[in-house]
Amino acid sequence: MAISKPLVPIFLLSMLLLAQAHEMVSELDGKSTIAASKIDCGSACKARCKLSSRPNLCHRACGTCCSRCNCVPPGTSGNQKVCPCYYNMTTHGGRRKCP
Repeated sequence: MAISKPLVPIFLLSMLLLAQAHEMVSELDGKSTIAASKIDCGSACKARCKLSSRPNLCHRACGTCCSRCNCVPPGTSGNQKVCPCYYNMTTHGGRRKCP
């Protein structure tokens, strides 16, 4: 079975473009997209926990959730569904981890 001469360079060029596109997607899936829009967890959690009865515990839990999710809901309580990752994080006992 003979392959025509113009088909070989077209096939090689297609494979090269496919490999380059895969490399670009791999770079975007990594931490480079998160680092570009990283929020200030310290100030966000300070605002979130300012009315808490246990501010140190609240700030520590909020900081953990913020660093993992890169999101803190607005206000001092509630609104957790604004950040799905923050809302869905639970402790080993099945309770909500994030304040």
